[in-house]
Amino acid sequence: MNNHVVIMAGGIGSRFWPMSTPTYPKQFIDVMGVGKSLIQLTADRFKDICPNENIWVVTSQKYVDIVKEQLPMVLNSHILAEPEPRNTAPCIAYACWKIKADDKDANIVVTPSDALVIDTEEFRRTIKVALDFTANSNAIVTLGMKPTRPETGYGYIEASKDFGTDEIRKAKAFKEKPNCELAEKYLADGNFFWNAGIFVWNVSSIVSELRTYAPQITGIMDELSPYLYTDKEKEKLKVLFPKCEMISIDYAVMEKSPNIFVLPAEFGWSDLGSWGSLHTLLPQDDDKNATVGNVELHNCTNTIVHTADEKRAVIVGLHNYIVSEKSGQLLICPLSDEQHIKEYSQQN
Repeated sequence: MNNHVVIMAGGIGSRFWPMSTPTYPKQFIDVMGVGKSLIQLTADRFKDICPNENIWVVTSQKYVDIVKEQLPMVLNSHILAEPEPRNTAPCIAYACWKIKADDKDANIVVTPSDALVIDTEEFRRTIKVALDFTANSNAIVTLGMKPTRPETGYGYIEASKDFGTDEIRKAKAFKEKPNCELAEKYLADGNFFWNAGIFVWNVSSIVSELRTYAPQITGIMDELSPYLYTDKEKEKLKVLFPKCEMISIDYAVMEKSPNIFVLPAEFGWSDLGSWGSLHTLLPQDDDKNATVGNVELHNCTNTIVHTADEKRAVIVGLHNYIVSEKSGQLLICPLSDEQHIKEYSQQN
């Protein structure tokens, strides 16, 4: 089978304002200060897994030019622009119908564009294990991150005692984000894994699952199908895609199908969902401060500072704070209040 990668890149990253904005969200930003954006790091991870001509990006129309600029090796015809966001099930269905029309033997990895992976070699090994499994079966594999703490910000996957291979286990249940007490139990149990939103399947399997569990969406995809790879595709997509049910792939398929497997993984993963999570992943000084940009700190502790522009920032006497500046917008916020940043970003 031929390996393909679908990168989902339509989010707006509002919890990372002002670094991330609706016009230039976090997947396109050098969040880590390493010279590459998150979507560039994501694409790089698949260098030994699939050729450039088999990379696909699903994004918003307003981000197409940014994708072209940052991922010049991706074919223009493989940058799929959603007319409007309809959650991950329609997004994935559109990509998979496109791929199937071009390659009926495709073996596909679907990944977010804005997660961080520390150990890329172990990531690649894990993905190859999943691809080997799905190449010759109707299995849907989701990667489950082995939890390192009682995290309440992630959903969990419960694995059964039944193994598909030495590493891959049958998925028993998908769990919503737990409270602290339940997260402690999940961690102690050893059979619960963080849901990373990374999926592996062959194209025939996912099309079959979507037909069974999301017939409304597949009906629309079938209606669109005759126009794929024609000059009428964009026009028809604009009319049909907004009619798709707004639903995640987890709710549409993963929680319903008996063919779901989980591959427990450990490669230093984070969904980078908050300033707090970024703070733990960036290099820190002896006072637990983390900085990106031209930043000078004095008498500060447990503080994260991210300045995207060339301006020099000198900060004195902050403890447990977030400081971020970009394009004339400045945020100074206690780490304990970061859950309110999304609402601050929406105020004029």
